Amino acid sequence: MADGSGRNEVNVPFDDLRGWIEEADRLGELKRANGYNWEEQIGWAAEILQHDDVAPVALFDDIPGVPKGWRVLTNFFAAKRKNMTLGFPTDLSKVELSEAFLQHYREIAKKPMPYEVVKSGPVMENVMEGDDIDVTKFPTPVWHDQDEGRRYIGTGSFNVTIDPDEGWVNVGTYRVMIQDKNHVAFYISPGKHGRIHRDKYEAQGKAMPVCIVVGGDPLTFLMGCTEIPYGVCEFDVAGAYRGRPMKVVKGKHTGLPFPANAEIVIEGFVEPGDKAPEGPFGEWTGYYGSKMRAEPVLTIKAIYHRNDPIILGCPPQRPPEEQARYRAVMRSALLKDELSKSGVPDVVATWCHEVGGSRQLTAVSIKQRYPGHARQVGHMAAMCRSVAYAGKYVIVVDDDIDVANLEELMWAVCSRSDPIKSIDFIQNAWSTPLDPCITPWDKAKGNFTNSRAIIDACRPFHWKDQYPVVNMPTPETTRKAWETFGWMFEK
Repeated sequence: MADGSGRNEVNVPFDDLRGWIEEADRLGELKRANGYNWEEQIGWAAEILQHDDVAPVALFDDIPGVPKGWRVLTNFFAAKRKNMTLGFPTDLSKVELSEAFLQHYREIAKKPMPYEVVKSGPVMENVMEGDDIDVTKFPTPVWHDQDEGRRYIGTGSFNVTIDPDEGWVNVGTYRVMIQDKNHVAFYISPGKHGRIHRDKYEAQGKAMPVCIVVGGDPLTFLMGCTEIPYGVCEFDVAGAYRGRPMKVVKGKHTGLPFPANAEIVIEGFVEPGDKAPEGPFGEWTGYYGSKMRAEPVLTIKAIYHRNDPIILGCPPQRPPEEQARYRAVMRSALLKDELSKSGVPDVVATWCHEVGGSRQLTAVSIKQRYPGHARQVGHMAAMCRSVAYAGKYVIVVDDDIDVANLEELMWAVCSRSDPIKSIDFIQNAWSTPLDPCITPWDKAKGNFTNSRAIIDACRPFHWKDQYPVVNMPTPETTRKAWETFGWMFEK
């Protein structure tokens, strides 16, 4: 796939987390940190690193109380390495990266590449079964101050499940908390594909097989975070994205596939009705969405891990942070694709803003073609699957606005909208119990809905040509100014 310049050629230079680490190191963005503990210090590091878009990725080793070589990596999606992770040149801007991802994704979505089953792989170097199972051996950090000492081994992980009726494999990212040496609990929000699988098993009174991959390669993790269509396996999409099939082994107990080169895989079953207290856990909204509550428990039948295993840690923080960064790139691309497929014309750009966790504030720029065009786009964008979950605000602007620039976006809202004329509302929309605005009594009743605001911040169509002229230089003047005075910004 190319745009004629070669800048949009896809080259994913890694197949596992260790290969990714080598590439990040080659970019000069890897920091090795030795001797820090999992009880507090690694969580501290994640908190300050993840809020900075140019901060390095940190690889922790010599962690007290665990074997030397058992490591934790955090803050993988930032700086130049975010482009490297998706296989694009490191000089693309974030909007250019999203557009390049979209072009490639449109091609691979038509022809997913089935995963390849192999007999074994590095993940099988060590196997824990029976009395040897002990998930607490791994250096799982306590990620947030108010997690009350609870250890979440699943933050940069993904769960592999299979639909009991239709037989398709899903890969989804859900938080996973250690209960004891052979039990973990995990939370899945209503409406997610893994939750649909879980509810089907529960209704049929069957045990649900699950494999939790801790330390998969970052590209596959990102695919597990993305709204891949129902019935499509994320392993097949990741393989097509790379241009080579993903090699998987099948679990001895569940028969589920998981990457042959993963760092750690937890395999087991969720028995119907088997629940245990889970949480609290700081979430992507920047709040604690709930107190401790009962969630399904996985009874571990086996743990597979490589020699010197690495936990990929991606704990949610108050946005903007790492999760918001990678979701913004991919979700913005999917939204633009969905709007294009709907038939609505002249959508120029989309951006799911990091400050809203890439869900709660969405911007769309258009070239206005007819009366009502902006409202049509806004309402459609609010309900597209890529942003429908937990969304709140959709802002539609003219094509002279950089949708990824929050200051430009809000300037358009302030200067081109009139509150009483420009805002529409949608009620009873799909949300999440993690939304801090949902009342405790609604949460208790399972009423996880919210409202949406559609803000038309375009020049009014009927007199847009008479709208006051914007006070800004021409692109040519801007270029000359930077050529002449850019040196003033050099450090």
